[in-house]
Amino acid sequence: MYDLARSLLFRLDAEVAHGLSLNSLDWLERFRLAGCLGGAKVDDPVEVMGLSFPNRIGLAAGLDKNADHLDALGALGFGFVEVGTVTPKAQAGNPKPRLFRLPEQGAIINRMGFNNLGVDHLVERVRSSRYRGVIGINIGKNLTTAVEDAVDDYLYCLKRVHAHAHYITVNISSPNTPGLRNLQFGEHLDQLLGRLREEGSRLDAENARRVPLTVKIAPDMDDEEVALVAQALNRSGIDGVIATNTTVSRDAVAGLEHGDEQGGLSGRPVFTASNHVISLLRQALPEMPIIGVGGVDSGQAAAAKRAAGADLVQIYSGFIYRGPELVRECARALQ
Repeated sequence: MYDLARSLLFRLDAEVAHGLSLNSLDWLERFRLAGCLGGAKVDDPVEVMGLSFPNRIGLAAGLDKNADHLDALGALGFGFVEVGTVTPKAQAGNPKPRLFRLPEQGAIINRMGFNNLGVDHLVERVRSSRYRGVIGINIGKNLTTAVEDAVDDYLYCLKRVHAHAHYITVNISSPNTPGLRNLQFGEHLDQLLGRLREEGSRLDAENARRVPLTVKIAPDMDDEEVALVAQALNRSGIDGVIATNTTVSRDAVAGLEHGDEQGGLSGRPVFTASNHVISLLRQALPEMPIIGVGGVDSGQAAAAKRAAGADLVQIYSGFIYRGPELVRECARALQ
């Protein structure tokens, strides 16, 4: 059924199809039918970061930036759902068109630019949701906030979402916000993580509720840079790392239609680079929880992420191409 729906949706503009798909899921969920799409849910509980996950497969951030579709997505059998990236203030993001499919490689290029309705809207949507599974909230900075002031945006979002998230992800690796990836290195990273860890611990104590902090990093680093990031993560006392975000490399899609579009490339072309970063992180941080994401479009690919060192696995582009059945297939592969 999803193959037929996809063939129709792929005739539309990618961003239009994205919105139509999510709205259709919402309609199905109103009649309690969304949960039938992926088959029987996989019950494979695991504890990571002190949280109990029903299974190891999650939805990556970016699909539901505002948590507007949390109930419908949560019904599809995911072990957890990550929403966002959300910023303090609402922002429109980059000009359209900004989302492109590359079906030959099972890939997507986006330059959305953290388009979202702001953190207050997301919090209200999470509060009103019926979904009772594990929720991650991914936070970022506004485009108009200077990189040197970025910590203020992250702290603002952290304070607003802390009471409503099971874990919080600090997104410092999107290629679509100028200068953001500079926060992954050196003094910038140490200061950012130090301030966030300090505030997170204060909020944990104030609310008598521990909310783990994770950091999402890019795949476009050499081995030495990954090692430096690992050292900073270890110093910071951060709870986990998500590896990886999209890539700016175009080697795998050179010559394809839309292959030269600006933005972050996700899907199958990022699979190998993501797994390499995961394996380096696992060697450097043997005890730190790792959430692996990038190019997972089959149960076999999910198992490879796990073998590289990931404790949990997220999907995004593969979900667009394969549909809800991929959730069950991947969760089964990791049992």
